[in-house]
Amino acid sequence: RGLRLAGGRSRCEGRVELEQEGTWGTVCDDGWDVPDADVVCRQLQCGHAVRAHGNAAFGRGHGPILRDEVGCEGHERDLWECPAELEHDCSHKEDAGVVCSEHQEWRLSGGRDGCAGRVEVFFRGTWSTVCNSTWYEMEATVLCRTLGCGDAIQRPSFGHTLPGKMVYLCGSLQPSLAQCHWIFNKSAPCYQSWAAGVICNGTGS
Repeated sequence: RGLRLAGGRSRCEGRVELEQEGTWGTVCDDGWDVPDADVVCRQLQCGHAVRAHGNAAFGRGHGPILRDEVGCEGHERDLWECPAELEHDCSHKEDAGVVCSEHQEWRLSGGRDGCAGRVEVFFRGTWSTVCNSTWYEMEATVLCRTLGCGDAIQRPSFGHTLPGKMVYLCGSLQPSLAQCHWIFNKSAPCYQSWAAGVICNGTGS
């Protein structure tokens, strides 16, 4: 009885996929709402739901559609505990998705294109800057690769102008910064630090 999110930018965002007897399938968006998405986020240890998506927002899935008209109240420990219809009149263009509060996504702003600029992270519903106190070659390279921008060639500094602050520390080349050690909105590591920036050697779309 597995549960996962697919097609998103982190393990805490994406199309809802359930496993039944070894086969992965999807959930129809009829009746899909925030209490349903909350149960998914909590089950995956991804916090709470920020958004509940329909209309295959994260792409169309494959396999059977295992649930329709899901009716969680929001307190359930597991999506399988929620009432739902097993018969459906859906297609994969109606696959349900979620964005959870622990999802992180990144962008570079103020540079020549999407592969250069100040690092900004979307986390817990808000955009924040990243402190450069531990912003080294490793962290910058992880981000450039995540963004499809190649490798890091420079790490310029900027002023902090967003309310939130994030610190990353990667011990190795992780698939994304979310898989590195991170601290959110604790002032000490950011004391007297600048906002991290990066110039990658690829070009953004």
